[in-house]
Amino acid sequence: MAMNKIRIPHNKGTENAETIDIPLPARVVVPMAQHMGAPCEALVKPGDRVKVGQKIGDNQAFMSAPIHSGVSGTVKEISEYLPANGRPCKAVVIETDGLQEVSEEVRPPVVTDRDSFIKAVRDSGCCGLGGAGFPTHVKLAYDPKVTPVDSLVVNGAECEPYITSDYRELVENTDQVFDGIKTIQKYLDIPKVYVCIEDNKPKAIKLLEERAAKDDSVSVVKLRSTYPQGAEKVAVYSATRRIIGEGELPSHQGVLVMNVSTVSFIDGYLKNGMPLVSRRITVDGNVVKTPCNVRVPVGTPVRDLLAFADCNPVLADKILAGGPMMGACLYDVDAPICKTGNAILAFSKAKPPEQTNCIRCGRCVRACPLDLMPRAIEKAYDARDTEALKKLKVGLCMNCGSCSYVCPAKRDLAEKNQLAKELIR
Repeated sequence: MAMNKIRIPHNKGTENAETIDIPLPARVVVPMAQHMGAPCEALVKPGDRVKVGQKIGDNQAFMSAPIHSGVSGTVKEISEYLPANGRPCKAVVIETDGLQEVSEEVRPPVVTDRDSFIKAVRDSGCCGLGGAGFPTHVKLAYDPKVTPVDSLVVNGAECEPYITSDYRELVENTDQVFDGIKTIQKYLDIPKVYVCIEDNKPKAIKLLEERAAKDDSVSVVKLRSTYPQGAEKVAVYSATRRIIGEGELPSHQGVLVMNVSTVSFIDGYLKNGMPLVSRRITVDGNVVKTPCNVRVPVGTPVRDLLAFADCNPVLADKILAGGPMMGACLYDVDAPICKTGNAILAFSKAKPPEQTNCIRCGRCVRACPLDLMPRAIEKAYDARDTEALKKLKVGLCMNCGSCSYVCPAKRDLAEKNQLAKELIR
């Protein structure tokens, strides 16, 4: 079996842009829902003073992770926030004081075994930094007796156009990435590791190969630079030739998949105790005069990033959080950066193309990595035929957007796939 892939322009214009810190924002808005699962409850109230690394939100539900402040300052209010997914949540609004005092809570955790390692990962507030936002401790807490895992796939493909956030992690923090790999191997007792990197990133491949040269348990897998190599199911197949079935997790096939920035963050947290309070963000697009990679506190308004990159948002027809294939359109330029953020892209001349009738060319079928039938799914969704949607296995769709990209009729096939999955749920 060979999963279908497509070729798209890479546009990695910031690959050599070293990460820099932008000036501290005047205020941050920290949503209490930044990961899959139960949103957090605010642990602070208006008037409270907070410090960097202080826990400001939590929920005792297993499928949740705490949220920490990336700034020091004063809590101004607990507001209502409407994210792009349309599910309202609370948000902690903090007015920064410019001091960036570090909280007394920040200290390296004591880790001695598997359980204490998983607890430390939860305490760090870590969630998947590749976009999905799955709480990392939940992913690590599989029962090895029920679902034995023998392979760790570290995903450094970063196949989306424009985004170079993970690439910069690989080249700027190579040792931290590798140390994170070895730590996860140690505490979860995983014998084999595959680090997947697209072949358009030769520098990153060279650095990781040099680091892994004396370790037979770690292999660097060079992926062809086709899309969507970074999708979880595709990465697992490319590295191990194992197929993740409908309704399965990678662990059901003996595989743990982690984003390279997640792996690196875990190592940093174990060494310095600083929880997940900031993100590296690629800022690019045809109305961005100074494309760059910046590190910002979680909660920083998008407006501040665009201003730093010499971009006037008024000139942009479309502003995306994430990449052009899978990113979400922002309706508010003051939307905050969340834990799962990795890019802000701003484009002019981005008006939706005019749709025409399907010409039955079959390109969407040939482009789908999972051999789905996007046009048939669209037709079944429009008819609200849930039984047909189940037979068409729309639940397998990973929202890569390949079908919409290749469609000559410019139909919203990827969008219909997601609506169809929601209809079934």
